[in-house]
Amino acid sequence: VQLQASGGGLVQAGGSLRLSCAASGRTFRNYAIGWFRQAPGKEREFVAAIRWSGSTKYSPDSVKGRFTISRDNAKNTVYLQMNSLKPEDTAAYYCAVGYGVIMSTMTSHSAYQYWGQGTLVTVSS
Repeated sequence: VQLQASGGGLVQAGGSLRLSCAASGRTFRNYAIGWFRQAPGKEREFVAAIRWSGSTKYSPDSVKGRFTISRDNAKNTVYLQMNSLKPEDTAAYYCAVGYGVIMSTMTSHSAYQYWGQGTLVTVSS
């Protein structure tokens, strides 16, 4: 499986960005695609994920209500729409694919087997 993340950049606080994660290389069934982020000096943290069934999960404390995850099955692409960005959203954002991921494990990076290269999001104050 190959994942290509894109869409990062520099944006002012309050602005928006849409990240894309294009997946290829394997039949996508019974999977989940998740977004994680890692700021300098911090651990990688869960942002949002979507299962093959369409069910979604968000990090409740940091992004819920501001970020939306969606998918285009025809393009094997998952999007992360990020609105009302804050300086604390600054991080490298990674997408990942996990097979057999269930709702209770969607937030765990260990549930995902394949990772993209990351795209950098910088939010200026």
